[in-house]
Amino acid sequence: MDKIELHPIGMIRTPHKDIKNMPIQPIAAEGFEGYIELKEEFVDGLKDLDGFSHITLLYHFHKIEGFELQVIPFMDTEKRGIFSCKAPKRPNAIGTSTVKLKYIEGNRIYIDQVDMLDGTPLLDIKPFYPRYDNRYDVAIGWLEKNKDLPLELHKADERFR
Repeated sequence: MDKIELHPIGMIRTPHKDIKNMPIQPIAAEGFEGYIELKEEFVDGLKDLDGFSHITLLYHFHKIEGFELQVIPFMDTEKRGIFSCKAPKRPNAIGTSTVKLKYIEGNRIYIDQVDMLDGTPLLDIKPFYPRYDNRYDVAIGWLEKNKDLPLELHKADERFR
């Protein structure tokens, strides 16, 4: 199989018009609110989602051109393999973020902790379920040295334009 076609189910609207100084993970984006404009044909799929406090979004890094197998990720100064970091310059330019679900109104899903650019195409929504989604006995490789950085330092710069 050589070709996979994905089509957006909606668009993510956020206050982030430019990557510079944008939060790079949802945990560093507390208070940055946005909403998802879901295409009307998918609204029935929202049934029962409003009972969840968090949702995981899969989306397309729509402003990224090309990819690199080794990058200097945000919060680091040395090259790392693309699959050992969450940098956006990936072979398939797919991003994922777990955000707070505030409320749903028609085809709009209001969210907090947005760490993606305005106009980001949404590929899928999944409910966050801590029993299955959290892990407790983990190793975090090269990120260990950054695990205690203050959240306000988790900002994007211009390296992935």
